[in-house]
Amino acid sequence: MATLAAILCLILIHSTPSFCSIESRTAYEVLEDYDFPIGLLPKGVTGYDLNITTGKFSVYFDHTCSFSIESSYHLKYKPTVKGYLSNGKLYGLVGIYARLFLVWKEIVEIVRSGDELVFSVGVLSSISPIHHFDESPQCGCGFNCGMAIDM
Repeated sequence: MATLAAILCLILIHSTPSFCSIESRTAYEVLEDYDFPIGLLPKGVTGYDLNITTGKFSVYFDHTCSFSIESSYHLKYKPTVKGYLSNGKLYGLVGIYARLFLVWKEIVEIVRSGDELVFSVGVLSSISPIHHFDESPQCGCGFNCGMAIDM
């Protein structure tokens, strides 16, 4: 019986970027398995579900998480973010918003293109260098937590 389980594990590992012990991996580690940086998710993930066959996922936070990055991008994550995950592509996203001017628009897709990430909000898209997401932002303050400005 153990041999059958080992064979199934090997088949799964070589057919999709998944692991037999996926339950023990964090959502951030799973993002890396699919060629994404951990910084696409803010700190504070309380859990996640992933169907490794279909790529359908849900990520959970205790509350809505909002923050700004680079002082021009304002992002908001709902308590549950859903979508589909494949190697280098997050699509069918529900629950992640970017503020464009004065209007919040839902980010529906994130695609890795080399060393860049392409964020799509319907017909509009924005490109960011992947290294901007090497670390996870924190709710409320993004990447600038604890940085005081002396005047």
